[in-house]
Amino acid sequence: MKRTFAVSVVLGLIVAAFIVASPAYATYPGHNGRIAFQADTGGGNQIYTVRANGHDLFQVTHVKPAAEGIDPGTSGATTPDWSADGHWIAFSLNECTVAMIHPDGTGLRVVPSQTPGGCETDPAFTPDGHHLVFERFDPATDDDAIWIMRLNGEGRRRLGTGPGGAATPEVSPDGRTVTFLSFTSPEDLTALFAVGIHGGPVRQVTPTLNGITFKHDWAPDGSRLVMSDNADNPDLTVNMVTIRPDGTGLKCLTDNQTPDQRAFAGSYSPNGKWIVFRQESGDQSALMVMRTDGQGLHAILPFSDFRPRSIDWGPVPS
Repeated sequence: MKRTFAVSVVLGLIVAAFIVASPAYATYPGHNGRIAFQADTGGGNQIYTVRANGHDLFQVTHVKPAAEGIDPGTSGATTPDWSADGHWIAFSLNECTVAMIHPDGTGLRVVPSQTPGGCETDPAFTPDGHHLVFERFDPATDDDAIWIMRLNGEGRRRLGTGPGGAATPEVSPDGRTVTFLSFTSPEDLTALFAVGIHGGPVRQVTPTLNGITFKHDWAPDGSRLVMSDNADNPDLTVNMVTIRPDGTGLKCLTDNQTPDQRAFAGSYSPNGKWIVFRQESGDQSALMVMRTDGQGLHAILPFSDFRPRSIDWGPVPS
């Protein structure tokens, strides 16, 4: 099946405020470990990791090509997310199954789906490492929402959805809030929304944007969110932005001026001092890093045909 959510959106309307509670348990500051991402090998996607200095590129997964009918762009292993202790990477297996693996490529665990004919995808760990949040599309009810479950797939609960479905959940560092993307209008505009870890009212976090990248991330201290705009429109320039969780303080970090220059957000470093992302220049891509104020820009992997996507910076294993 095709993705239930388009990866797109640009900066616009104002939003309902949302207040972040004080941390229940902190993931900040941490020690910077390896960076995980997905990349297309020509026969589907696989998960890779690399050191922050660009050394020791390692292919973690070796998933067989997807069966006929699955979008090649989302087949294989995609959307990696590190556990807070650095011992696991959760990912989407052939788009619609949740799986986990150790970063050395051992210990693959597949969480059996409980959505016949549907899709369970884009898992993200809670900071305590005991649960995964994920997107679940149920074709029987046409419900596309964020759910939570224990690592073995038990204890499933629906948390909520937005006005136009829900995708790519991320959990706040205090473990109390889940943010996700949703459509906000027939014009395919989107915004980040938030719901409590135990469910409850859903509230809009960011302004309505045109082309938000599929990947967004929380700063380790919970103070800001990083994303990019214009991600699905090839006629527009793509830049990275950060914003406070109450929807204020929008700040542009990159200064791409032409549509062939595109910066796609990845994640904050565990110590909160850096942001990793993909920079595109024409048909070439580079894995880049910069300080959170936009300074100190440099390449981890140089420009090439190799395209890192869904980038997540992990901690040193504890």
